[in-house]
Parts: sequence; structure tokens; C-alpha cells
Amino acid sequence: MSAWDGIDEFVATAEAESFSQAARRLGLSTSGVSREVARLEERLQTRLLYRTTRRVSLTDAGRAFLARCRQLIHDRDEALAAVGEEDGEVKGLLRMTCSSAYGERYVVPAVNAFALAHPKLSVHIELDDAVRDIVSEGFDLAIRFGRLTDSRLIAKRLASRTRRLCAAPSYLARAGTPTTIADLEAHAGVLGATDAWPLREGEREIVFKPQGRFRCNSGQAVLDAALQGLGVCQLPNFYVDPAIADGRLVPLLEAHNPADEGVWAVYPHLRLLPAKVRLLVEHLEHNLG
Repeated sequence: MSAWDGIDEFVATAEAESFSQAARRLGLSTSGVSREVARLEERLQTRLLYRTTRRVSLTDAGRAFLARCRQLIHDRDEALAAVGEEDGEVKGLLRMTCSSAYGERYVVPAVNAFALAHPKLSVHIELDDAVRDIVSEGFDLAIRFGRLTDSRLIAKRLASRTRRLCAAPSYLARAGTPTTIADLEAHAGVLGATDAWPLREGEREIVFKPQGRFRCNSGQAVLDAALQGLGVCQLPNFYVDPAIADGRLVPLLEAHNPADEGVWAVYPHLRLLPAKVRLLVEHLEHNLG
């Protein structure tokens, strides 16, 4: 019996809140994962998980143990990767996270090309609009936007994105075209995850709070509502540029767009940055920039 027995299974189960999903992630049987976690609890003489017929959840002891186990797994994988990379090959598992829409459109295709060039590398990408704690959750890399505040992370700028105001021609034919920020007061806003739009008035950054009857925390849904003529929207350029190019949306108040936001690769401070992370960041910088 190894001291490592059950730790990978426990972490995967805790993150998935399911033995079956953890088993799929690890390529094991559900019964095998459940058995290893039970044996780990028996060795520790501590319950780590509450079990119901629908899901599993962490006990207080399990929550504290999870954070330590994630760091152990990360350090183990980093050490193995460092030894494995001495022969010049990129190999092992790379875990990364990114927002859903940007990830699907830009990051995943670039990562797929990188994985194709490095057949001994395995990649696990989680697309999630929540800001994940990549240190405690054991991610190697994340793609973030805008201002960064976590001092535990190193950031490298990959690209930029612009937020653009626009509306469908059908909406503008009914409601008129705003020519000033003040004109927006008379227009219906199509709202996303936030209730305010950042804008610029000369050199000054301002915030405008639109009014509207449609709101959704999905950028794609906001785009569709704007295309249908429900009002004015503000979205990152990668959502709206194709529709603007073919005339389905009309850009508005371009002089008042907020300053460009950075697209960043962020990763934990490490004594030795694994080659898989360093080379992928370089690849993303080349492809996204």
C-alpha cells in the first residue's frame, strides 16, 4: 500500500461531487474510485465525504484535506514533468481554465494545435465563466481578462479585447440612432452579467447604467437578443465583429468605447516553470496576439 493510494480518487471525486464523474475523469470504474476513497478514509480514521444517492460533498475535514492534496498532486506532477522534460519532450497532464465563449472560439483551437504537436501531452481544459482559484484547485494555467489582482500569480499579456456598443438595423429604424452617451437614456439596453456599461468621455472613464427588459448572463444570448432587435448591447468584439462585418449589427458611439482590456495567461509562481506551460503560453501569444 502506498501513501498516495486514494488521493487522486478523493480529489477527483471532491471536484466532481460524484464518484461516477470522477471515475470517467480518471479512466477508472465507479466502484474502484469509491473503494479507494473509503480505504483512504479508513487509513485516516476520518470521514472526508458525505454521501447521498445524488451527490457527495465535503466534510470540514475533507475540505481542509482537499486543499493540501491538490498542492501535493500539483507538486508531484511538476516534479515528474521536470524530470521528463530533460529529454526535450513536452509530456504529462496540463490543466487549464478559461471563460466559455472566448475559450471555445479562440483558446481551445490553439490548444488543440499545440496538443497535436506534442503527442505525449494530455490537456484538461475547464471552460467556466467563474474566476477559479487556480492555486488551490491545482490548475497549471488560466486565461483572464482585464485587471489582475492576485499577487500569487504571474501574468503574461497574450492579446486584447474591446467592448463595443451596437444594435440591429431593425431596432435603430424603430428607435433612432444614438449619437451621444446621453441619448442612450432613451434606448432599450440588452443586458448581460452586469448592469453597467464602461464607456469613455474624452479621457475620462465613466459607467452608464442602461434600462431594458432583457437580461442574461450568457454573451451568446445577449448577442442573439440584439440581433433580434431587442435593443442596444455592449459585448466584447469577438462576439459582435462578424455580425458588424456583414451588416446584421451597427456599431454605435465608437469614440466612447472603453479602453482595451488585456487577455492574460496567468499561472502560479513556481521555482521551475514546466516547459509544457512555458511553451503553451508562447504558442497562445503567437496565435491569439
